[in-house]
Amino acid sequence: MKNDLPLTQVDALGHILAQIAELTKQADKIKDEIKDGGVSVEGNLFKATYVECNRKVVDSKKLYADLGITEEVLAKYTSITAVFSVKVTSR
Repeated sequence: MKNDLPLTQVDALGHILAQIAELTKQADKIKDEIKDGGVSVEGNLFKATYVECNRKVVDSKKLYADLGITEEVLAKYTSITAVFSVKVTSR
């Protein structure tokens, strides 16, 4: 498949994603420090509040099996949506 996208844009995308990765790493470190330190921290421009919650996850395969729901019945209520991603690696 041919794409007429200028190579400089691909390089720019790779550079931007690398910056995002580094910034995310820095942000995660600060978030961990806030989490370890307590409830809330206020700066000159922003306020950060640590909030903890529990996430519930339903084991749908086990639930379907326990309820006797077959793959055919499940297929009637299942929709499919096309998604895409762009994988960027350095050369």
